[in-house]
Amino acid sequence: QVQLVESGGGLVQPGGSLRLSCAASGFTFSRFRLNWYRQAPGRERELVAGVDSAGGSVNYADSVKGRFTISRSDASRMAYLQMNSLKPEDTAVYYCNAVWRLAGLDYWGQGTQVTVSS
Repeated sequence: QVQLVESGGGLVQPGGSLRLSCAASGFTFSRFRLNWYRQAPGRERELVAGVDSAGGSVNYADSVKGRFTISRSDASRMAYLQMNSLKPEDTAVYYCNAVWRLAGLDYWGQGTQVTVSS
């Protein structure tokens, strides 16, 4: 059974930090590109960060560059999103996504809420 389970969300003050985790099971984790998306109320889901299957190439949305860091551990089947200098506009539900385009496989977690507020 394929599962992606996010954790680490919560309420944090502006300027604070959170580390999101994504635990994967039920598929060949190392072959998948891993992405973090987010969706704020009334807005479309947007790509926040991604890391390729080899872990050598990462990309970030302009709005989070220099503040967020994506990483992965194939050995532990985990993906992470370290979020620093959080802003109120970072408030959203954050989703972990694993995709292997050549195989037509695309998996999603259930999301974790991040709220940045004083």
